[in-house]
Amino acid sequence: MTSRNWMLGTLLALAGMLASAACGYSEEEWQGKLREISDLQNQLAERDQKIQADQERIAELTSERDSLQGQVRDLFTQAGQLEANLSEIQRLYDEARRQQEQQAARLAAFRATLEKFRAMIQSGRLRVRIDRGRMIVEMASNVLFPSGSAELSEMGRQTLSELAAVLMTIPDRTFQVAGHTDDVPIGSGRFKDNWELSTERALSVVRFLQEVGVRPTVLGAVGYGEYQPVADNQTESGREQNRRIEVVLMPNLDELPDLSALEAETQ
Repeated sequence: MTSRNWMLGTLLALAGMLASAACGYSEEEWQGKLREISDLQNQLAERDQKIQADQERIAELTSERDSLQGQVRDLFTQAGQLEANLSEIQRLYDEARRQQEQQAARLAAFRATLEKFRAMIQSGRLRVRIDRGRMIVEMASNVLFPSGSAELSEMGRQTLSELAAVLMTIPDRTFQVAGHTDDVPIGSGRFKDNWELSTERALSVVRFLQEVGVRPTVLGAVGYGEYQPVADNQTESGREQNRRIEVVLMPNLDELPDLSALEAETQ
């Protein structure tokens, strides 16, 4: 039995006793019993107030506990998100570092290749330029071919022999030979147009490179005619620059963008 129930029982007992035995008490005793009842009532009221205060405090503590539990859950969620974010940051860092290392290795390889061409560059038989991340070896057509012809000259054979010796030292590359012309229409009847002349010249270069030892599996030929000039065709100097053969060092697989995310879309 709780203390409150005990007090309530005591009050009821006293009240019953007073009611049943009111005639047997003196006035003083009667007043004493009344004071005793009043004291018990006051204690009961105080106990009720304390119980109410305790209940309110319990409700407050329960609310605080629930709030703290929610905060703990939020902290665990944030910790999981932070861990995921750190993992993603680490992945991006590793990928950036890998790309940086690849770029440094590629740059070193290009420098080494450029050094192999140095003697031919200094002799004026070719020049090397970088365009859209590709190394391009460029030779003037008059170094390789007589005017209007797709047959290699003796100087052209010698130049391409030296070029082939360098190309065969470059691993993991394919080479696209591209023919280019100026915009002056073909005067002879052998070639239909500049498209055909540029293509035949590119094929002549590819065939000769194969003859001197370059693997045909790494060679390709294409003709662009007059449609990719590097200079103004309004001047003789510009037209001379546009009449050229380019050997493009094509990017290898490591240098190409990763398009695996599009694989499913192309099925």
